Amino acid sequence: MKPKVAILQTDGINCDHELAFAFEKAGGKVEWIHVNQLFSRTKKLLHYQILALPGGFSYGDDILSGKILANELLNKLGSVVEQFISQDTLLIGVCNGFQTLVRMGYLPWRMKPAEDVSLVFNDSGSFQCRWIRLRISDSACVFTRGLVDQIFELPVAHGEGKLITRNKFIQNRILKNHHAVVQYVDQKGLVTYRFPDNPNGSSYAIAGLTDETGRIFGLMPHPERNILPHQHPEWQTENFKHVSCLPIFKNAIAYFS
Repeated sequence: MKPKVAILQTDGINCDHELAFAFEKAGGKVEWIHVNQLFSRTKKLLHYQILALPGGFSYGDDILSGKILANELLNKLGSVVEQFISQDTLLIGVCNGFQTLVRMGYLPWRMKPAEDVSLVFNDSGSFQCRWIRLRISDSACVFTRGLVDQIFELPVAHGEGKLITRNKFIQNRILKNHHAVVQYVDQKGLVTYRFPDNPNGSSYAIAGLTDETGRIFGLMPHPERNILPHQHPEWQTENFKHVSCLPIFKNAIAYFS
């Protein structure tokens, strides 16, 4: 049986098809679900093994990016989401989905919404749409198993991607307990705080987080946009060697094998 993957949809989400394609390519059984179907209980979240929150601009990113969707999910579906997470399931949020998970208080650990960690406006003060490099760090994250120290190229597309922490203690806890799954690196593979390799100025160049269980994963860059060779901007150059982000999604599917 293929694991069932729920791709969440709502107003402003625009990366759902890419995310669905990545999970299908990895071997999952994908279904698009609109949030209103969950709220009305016409679709049951507990019927799925993986919940994926795509990127985009949910509800126009009014107030803060991902904030309205986070409030909706907490207030209208909070107990169901809690039950889903308590089971042996996986949850991933990409870009706007990551912002939503942080604002819900699920990353990097259970917290009051955005109390210890938040995602704020890029240091550049502008929307950044470019390809960057990520290095996978050692962590409990299911999605990055067997990929430690591997470097991936993939695009970012966000205006509020700078990860900040409430204080130094929180920052150290994130690093010490291996919640920082991915970090921005330069062309030499070194962690960087310099723009544009670090597109937003994130603390410790953190581009993504996992929780204590390793079953919840959120990141600002878009791994679903580098699955096939021709998605890479240099795919026609002479010395191009494609490193697909597909293993990230295959790890999620393999978890249920």
